[in-house]
Amino acid sequence: MKKNLFYLRVKQGSNIYRIFFCYDEDKIVVIMNGFTKKSQKTPSKEIERAVKIKKEYFDEKE
Repeated sequence: MKKNLFYLRVKQGSNIYRIFFCYDEDKIVVIMNGFTKKSQKTPSKEIERAVKIKKEYFDEKE
């Protein structure tokens, strides 16, 4: 489920935020979740959370 999972990087002052999203049929952008980035590496728990939300979204859509 990591396929078609992207993130948007937003910088506000000294804070950096990452917002996970995916596309639904190349038209709709579905926002998964976001977090404040505090290190160079994206925490695996945040990736897992986005994957879980994405799976729930597409499961409910069917």
